[in-house]
Amino acid sequence: MRFYFLTLFPEIFEIYFQTGMIGRGVKAGLIDYTVINIREFSGNKHHKVDDTPYGGGAGMVMAAPPIVAALKSIADLGTYPVIYLTPGGKPFEQKDGLKLSEYPGIIFICGHYEGIDQRVIDAYVDLEFSVGDYVLTGGELPALTLADAIARHIPGFLGNSDSLAEESFESHLLEYPQYTKPREFEGQEVPEVLLSGNHAAINKWRLLQAETRTRLKRPDLFEKYQKSLHNE
Repeated sequence: MRFYFLTLFPEIFEIYFQTGMIGRGVKAGLIDYTVINIREFSGNKHHKVDDTPYGGGAGMVMAAPPIVAALKSIADLGTYPVIYLTPGGKPFEQKDGLKLSEYPGIIFICGHYEGIDQRVIDAYVDLEFSVGDYVLTGGELPALTLADAIARHIPGFLGNSDSLAEESFESHLLEYPQYTKPREFEGQEVPEVLLSGNHAAINKWRLLQAETRTRLKRPDLFEKYQKSLHNE
């Protein structure tokens, strides 16, 4: 899968795609990325890509021509979904990452200032996503967040497919607590059941922990979990 990032700050992406699991995914040929600097399509010597909003108001708006020119520089543009990151978009969920991982590529538009000209959204954007009910200074971090979440669903990316199946949100439950060596640390012991070797008991304990965690921390998610049980 190839990720395309349309941005005003291309340097943000380089380090991220050279480190950690994402970096290993690039080296393994499972994912690749192209960063497109919108300023290069400004059409003026000052590389200006924004202007004041019609109707007045604070801030600046990213203009349509540079963004559209940047989009059209992508070969087979129509093959890939175009995603715009915005607080007004649909809250991104685990299931969205799974669905988007089936595409050969994804294009992210990273906005800034007061956003981008609506005509770009109307004519070129397929999906609008939000990563939370708060406002960031730009769309680069949300774009990287989505790319990371999507990449995890690509076959072979995680190595162990069981890891993905047991992750939080896969069954409307937060993940159960995890422990590793040493057995005792600062007076806290690893729960005895995890040392028992009784896998049925371990699975039962983990499910109970996941249910309890979700009920206390994410009652909205726990409600979805309960409904899914009734629908089985």
